[in-house]
Amino acid sequence: MPKLSVIVPVYNTEKYLSKCLNSLKDLPNTEIVIVNDGSTDGSESVIKEYASAMPNVVYYKKNNTGVADTRNFGIEHATGNYIMFVDSDDYIEKELISKLDKYIKDETEIIKFKLQRVDENGNIIKKIGGATFESMTGEEAFEMLFPTDVLLDSPCVYLFKRDYIIQKGFKFDTNLLYHEDFGLIPIIVINAKSAVSVDYYGYNYVQSTNSITRSEDYAKTIRKMNDALKAYDNMVSAIEKCSISKRAKENLRIYYTNAIITKLKELKPEDQNKFILEIKQRKMIQNIKIRNFKQLIKRILLTVNIKAYLKRSD
Repeated sequence: MPKLSVIVPVYNTEKYLSKCLNSLKDLPNTEIVIVNDGSTDGSESVIKEYASAMPNVVYYKKNNTGVADTRNFGIEHATGNYIMFVDSDDYIEKELISKLDKYIKDETEIIKFKLQRVDENGNIIKKIGGATFESMTGEEAFEMLFPTDVLLDSPCVYLFKRDYIIQKGFKFDTNLLYHEDFGLIPIIVINAKSAVSVDYYGYNYVQSTNSITRSEDYAKTIRKMNDALKAYDNMVSAIEKCSISKRAKENLRIYYTNAIITKLKELKPEDQNKFILEIKQRKMIQNIKIRNFKQLIKRILLTVNIKAYLKRSD
């Protein structure tokens, strides 16, 4: 059994795919699970070239059903002790897995690392920070991460112990076109028995205009907001099934609420009004717990006028 399965969902990324697969080809004791999600460009030719040259490549082709279903498909077909997701227009640093090997040997359920945004020539645009820590429970890890880590919900900055994912039945929501990870990854983290966060920038997120998360127009912004609310609604029911502490449940609610309120900044004023009503109908502001004076002020401002709070927090 390989120690690691790298799942690579592919959809029309012919231009970037070789760089992605080159970054994976020398990983020891690793299978590369490539899932072609109905690409219509030359991606399949690139995949077949690497599959013929790399004995550890396992290639699947299916009809286009979206990234959530494609990741679920990859999980179902992976055989490694650990699972990692790499988007096909990104690439990893060659030392990433060796930096994490200690925690793999310890069988830590969640292993987090860091991401940097790069241009198409590999020049670093921005390093994305976040808390680092040695082994602790998922609840403790989430408490460290959720106040400031903007990539907490990205599946691409983790190694996940496969048995943990399978036994818990975790799956990406195929009913969401966007934010399928927003609804799932925090739940995965907070339920873990053990988690670490390593101060190593091992994942390179390429700034391009091809992928779902990188191509922007306003209609997509609205769809993303709707999907974020759906993910929140799913979380409300899912959280009650979690065997976690009251404080951990509160932290989840705070995290999702903060994230959705922040997304309001991307909307036009008339659409802000519409989604503020959605937020109020869900009584989401009550999720902001008053644990210190700063949070008291935040709760008051959000209760009185969400738009004023957004302007104040710019």
